[in-house]
Amino acid sequence: MIPAALAPLLPVCLAVVVACWLLSVVTREYSWVDRIWSVMPPVYVAIATWQTGFQPRLVLMTALTAAWGVRLTFNFWRKGGYAAGGEDYRWEILRERLGPLGFQVFNATFIAPYQNLLLLLIAAPAAWAAAHPAPLGPADLVLAALFVALLASETVADEQQWRFHRRKAALRERGEPIERPFLDEGLFAWSRHPNYACEIGQWWVVWGFGVAASGVWLDWTLAGPVLLTLLFDGSTRFTEAITLSKYPSYAVYQRTTGRWIPRPWSRSASAVQRGQS
Repeated sequence: MIPAALAPLLPVCLAVVVACWLLSVVTREYSWVDRIWSVMPPVYVAIATWQTGFQPRLVLMTALTAAWGVRLTFNFWRKGGYAAGGEDYRWEILRERLGPLGFQVFNATFIAPYQNLLLLLIAAPAAWAAAHPAPLGPADLVLAALFVALLASETVADEQQWRFHRRKAALRERGEPIERPFLDEGLFAWSRHPNYACEIGQWWVVWGFGVAASGVWLDWTLAGPVLLTLLFDGSTRFTEAITLSKYPSYAVYQRTTGRWIPRPWSRSASAVQRGQS
């Protein structure tokens, strides 16, 4: 049964889908969903919270997802994502592979509608929790602490990646050799994509709040974190294929360092790889 709190969210999602699709057609830029990715989930959670009279658990979920949105919005902004022409480089590659017609079909089915539906689904545990009001308990405190820890780790990973690419750009501008073409230090010595791992983990935590409220483990809101995990799996594979085509030494990094989950030997193996590059 879909909770009543979800009903006000569906028209909002549909309106955003249409807006993103129209903007992509008019501007010929296809990162409009990327630009609202950090905005819509907190908005959906906030709407559910308001619709249900500001239940304590919903207020907590709103605060946590808002913090997630602020971090991601800032990181996307400083990388130029909101500037004109700030399109994800992967869309250009897909345009070349799919052709004009194929890419427009992809835009009309995946980029605008599917991704926006996914943004609604990852926020849907708020509506599920709202439909099962219950007092805050120890599980909520554990989940909140885990969310904050993942948020802090992702913030650190973002900063490490930002500084690495700034140094790399500075070397390129000065015409100096770039010895390390990709980041494998800091948190990236333990995981090839620590930011992705934390991002996925945070939305599994959001799903956990719905479980804490309802006591039900298997419900329809499980679709959100599952589909998000699958999306990141495909995105990671695509991104790494591009990186490997540019930097063959990336294959060593792939063999020695876990993709999302750290391996016990990741750090020392990564150090060996850096010495070989």
